[in-house]
Amino acid sequence: MTRSRVDAMTSPTHNAPRRYFVDAGGRRVLIGLTPEETFEFERLDSEQAFGQGRAVPGGRDLWPDARERRRVELYAKHEGAWKAWMAKSRAARREGFNLY
Repeated sequence: MTRSRVDAMTSPTHNAPRRYFVDAGGRRVLIGLTPEETFEFERLDSEQAFGQGRAVPGGRDLWPDARERRRVELYAKHEGAWKAWMAKSRAARREGFNLY
């Protein structure tokens, strides 16, 4: 995620993207994550460029550092919950849609 996109997502003048919801405390939280995990993910995402890692001795491959692994772990948790939420939302819309 580029820095400008992060700014746009966290700016108080913009609406929350669909992947966020507002919790009971009024905080924007990524679907599937706690408020603390959302904060951690946003911090890690803004600090590291996607795919950044350390070179393995010999310099042929890259392997992610601990922060990148944690960012990917949090994203995977969010992505799984978001996909389940989208599927549930689609099913609910189909059930409520009647032509006759």
